[in-house]
Amino acid sequence: MANKKGEMPTQLNQTDIAYIAGLFDGEGSVDFAKRKEKRNGKKYMCQRILMRIEMTDKYVLKWVHETLGVGTIRKRNRSPSVKKHWKDRWVYSARFRDALYVSKLLWPYAQTKLHKIEQILDHYTVDDLDPPRPSAKIIYLNERKKTNVLSTIT
Repeated sequence: MANKKGEMPTQLNQTDIAYIAGLFDGEGSVDFAKRKEKRNGKKYMCQRILMRIEMTDKYVLKWVHETLGVGTIRKRNRSPSVKKHWKDRWVYSARFRDALYVSKLLWPYAQTKLHKIEQILDHYTVDDLDPPRPSAKIIYLNERKKTNVLSTIT
């Protein structure tokens, strides 16, 4: 998938994707919600689909952006009450179709954000002829815990 400049992302390998999935699980957030928003004096139901990672290491987020080839990076503005010696924070975000692309990549590796990622995938599924999920065997965290407990007992 090409980014907005028409450039293809760098070669994706499974290790990089798994690492990025870990970043999303630990430092990121996935927002999939329907909210009422006011526009021109009327209320409308709007879909908010947003994946983001926020951290102080700008270069890790630049690498994520270059690797995935979608999304944006921006510096998060400090509030006046923040102490001056605190580091600047940076945010990588992917919205809507970009979030769908990232979700398809991360789905086989996600654990804590899996439910929200699946909501994004299900939202964009048109029919059963075009399933968005890649063919991969996923082991849910609860199943992994059961398997580890059983293997230590036997």
